[in-house]
Amino acid sequence: MPAARQDGGAPRNRREQVAAALARLARRLPEFEAEAVVDSALASQGLRGAAPETAARLALVAYARHVFTDYDDLLAEGYDRDSARHFVLDALNAVLAGWGAAPIPEAEASDEADTP
Repeated sequence: MPAARQDGGAPRNRREQVAAALARLARRLPEFEAEAVVDSALASQGLRGAAPETAARLALVAYARHVFTDYDDLLAEGYDRDSARHFVLDALNAVLAGWGAAPIPEAEASDEADTP
């Protein structure tokens, strides 16, 4: 998915805007993962009115949390959301770092959106 239009112009639609923001936030994110994150951001009711950068960041974090950590397993075992987020924070930050994205500080771990 191109981050900007092929003619070099600014992104013109919501998908292009979120994709461009995501490319800036996670420059090493594989294309197939980027597609999934953008799809998630666009499908989320809670992110529809968010700025493209905000939608991209929150969708990226939620995607990584659900796909690359034990978060869902911990919830299924009965852990509350904040506890589960605490336990997966190091794994989540390792994934984000691998993609070139900023880590989540411990103090903000429970404030992030949970958009699968």
